[in-house]
Amino acid sequence: MSEKIPYLRVGTTYYKTIEKPLISGDKISILTRWNRETIISDHGKIYVSKVPKYDGFCCIPSHLQYQQIIQGFYNVYNEIPYQPIKETPEQTYLQEKIPFSLRFMEHIFGEQLELGLDYIKILLQYPTQILPILCLVSKERSTGKSTFIKWLKSVFGLNMTYIKGDSFSSQFNSDWTSMLIVAIDEVFFDKKEITERLKYLSTTDKDKKEAKGKDREEVEFFGKFILCSNNEDNFIQIDENEIRFWIIKVKSIKTENTE
Repeated sequence: MSEKIPYLRVGTTYYKTIEKPLISGDKISILTRWNRETIISDHGKIYVSKVPKYDGFCCIPSHLQYQQIIQGFYNVYNEIPYQPIKETPEQTYLQEKIPFSLRFMEHIFGEQLELGLDYIKILLQYPTQILPILCLVSKERSTGKSTFIKWLKSVFGLNMTYIKGDSFSSQFNSDWTSMLIVAIDEVFFDKKEITERLKYLSTTDKDKKEAKGKDREEVEFFGKFILCSNNEDNFIQIDENEIRFWIIKVKSIKTENTE
């Protein structure tokens, strides 16, 4: 039985895949830089020659046919935590297997439930497809907006991130430019240029990635934005005829199921 090597070399830099424990008791695999000398110190020189080597990083989103290695490149897009069943189930089957998720989706999307289900399906099957900016708004408390974000996070795992409004306006964006879903909670954007940037990113397939201390680089962009706000009427400046925003007013949850 061959030994599993947790290290890899991308270009001239070494990395280690480590299992990071979570509060829930689960673990997530993350890639962190590792020193070559440390690997030699821990395992010897011969071991280093066995470390897999790749030409560079790529970011190719796929959930149903995920590949970690693509033509000699290491894919930084992450495999989702759960895989869907292969056959297309009937509605009654889904109601039996995932009743709470369906009820929750119905609560969030209301009369637009079918569109909401299509939204999730497109995220899963066609991650590079352009989608509208989903805006969940309500001045009421206990609506489930933040819970919906957490629910999506459990489905798409490390391919989704949360950022604050001020982080979005920052020039540094390396923490979210490779994400499928970028959720921004407690949104209040009062500047027109923020709206214009969101509109641009919601329809473009390219963006400039910028990290502190590094040159900007052009990357492929496929991110979808979800905005949550307690301000129903003025959370962002949107023109009357704008079609790139999908705004849903979420009602409060009357009864909570804590099972």
